[in-house]
Amino acid sequence: MPILSFSSNDIDVITGKKRRTIRKLWKTPLKKGDRLYCYWNLVSKEKMKIFEAIVTDVEDIAFEDIVDNDDVAREEGFKDSKEMLKEFKKMYGGRVDNSDKFQIIYFEKLDIDDWKGDKIDEKSMITKRADILFDSGKFDKSTMCYDAALRIDPHDVYLLNKQGDNLSRLGKFDEAIDCYDKALEIEPDNVYILNNKAIALLNAGDLDGALKASTIAYNYSPSSPIVLYWRGFILEVLGEYDKALKVYDKLIVIDSENPEVWNSRGNLLTDMGRLEEAIESFDRAVEVCLDDSEMDADAINRMGNAYIDLGKLDEALECFNTAISLEKNNIDFLLNKGVVLMELGKFEEAVDSFNKVLLRNPDNEDAFFLKEECLENF
Repeated sequence: MPILSFSSNDIDVITGKKRRTIRKLWKTPLKKGDRLYCYWNLVSKEKMKIFEAIVTDVEDIAFEDIVDNDDVAREEGFKDSKEMLKEFKKMYGGRVDNSDKFQIIYFEKLDIDDWKGDKIDEKSMITKRADILFDSGKFDKSTMCYDAALRIDPHDVYLLNKQGDNLSRLGKFDEAIDCYDKALEIEPDNVYILNNKAIALLNAGDLDGALKASTIAYNYSPSSPIVLYWRGFILEVLGEYDKALKVYDKLIVIDSENPEVWNSRGNLLTDMGRLEEAIESFDRAVEVCLDDSEMDADAINRMGNAYIDLGKLDEALECFNTAISLEKNNIDFLLNKGVVLMELGKFEEAVDSFNKVLLRNPDNEDAFFLKEECLENF
């Protein structure tokens, strides 16, 4: 029973795009007509059978003939022969040399009804693989798996939504919106998908469309925290500050322990020029994070910026110092601290802060010119 094992580099195998592989010559060489049992990551905890196949053709080839062959490597799905060699060394524990014999194996996947071994739920298996790739940030590969699963069941709302999320992360917003629309044809009242569509429209620059989708979601579920959060953000982007504030105020009642809600409200109040209230929101965000033993450095930094606008430089400096204690290498925090120190006339300390910025980013023009200005005031 010949067994083949595939890894994440062989994602085309799952989708059916790739129907060949190159392997070391076995003691009993493969021949046309042999049945293959193909597994995913055979040596890992994720091992699972992905399909059975029949060998349709075999070509014997010496390793020396493929080691520098970029054409063969690209046909096998690699960028070049160096990448292929690296994969072979990993596959065979580094034990490959020019004397080794290999086989190029061509195969056709069998319909599940024709399998001799245990059957699987192919859609479920592919979806699981797609979800793993999505969660690990491999969106270019997960989209191929979602496509393959959708070919099996093009009306699966979960798959349509996940593919939309996946395409959004790849910046393909029009395609993502198309997926969401297909899902909404099946479940028009699915608030989660309506909200995802609103986000995709927002990212695509269609602000009116985003608000329209958000309004539909809101009408279905006016107390949904995620719908309210994005509705407030969309209204803020549209410049509808008063309406956005009403949404955030409603959200605070529902989700008062979420620091992101307080941060968003603080950002909005800053844009509205209501700085004292903004600081109160940022302060509340920090309190919530402290309750969770996780201080939000970004919220503290934004609070510092609000204090600068109010002319409260000592309070601003305290905020930036706290933010830096949490993220000591954050260039934005260090730059903000340097600016406040300049305003306080503490030029030597400001230079030290700007030097830390330049140490991490020598091309930072703001830090360079602000440092020069400090040196002139020593």
